[in-house]
Amino acid sequence: MAFNLSTMKDADLIRQLGGPTRLAKRLGYGIGGAQRVTNWLKRGIPAQVKVDHPDLFLVRRPVAAESA
Repeated sequence: MAFNLSTMKDADLIRQLGGPTRLAKRLGYGIGGAQRVTNWLKRGIPAQVKVDHPDLFLVRRPVAAESA
């Protein structure tokens, strides 16, 4: 089974930003916005959305250290 690592990271980012409903509101999406963002959990956040909202998506976030 192949995994798209960037999609997995996007799902984690959506959760860190408060989940689909909260993120949809922050992005200014109206009715159906939460469903739209929920779809990104599997498909990944579209590149244009990341570029349009660099304050949310194009910042460095600390990564938890993995235990050995």
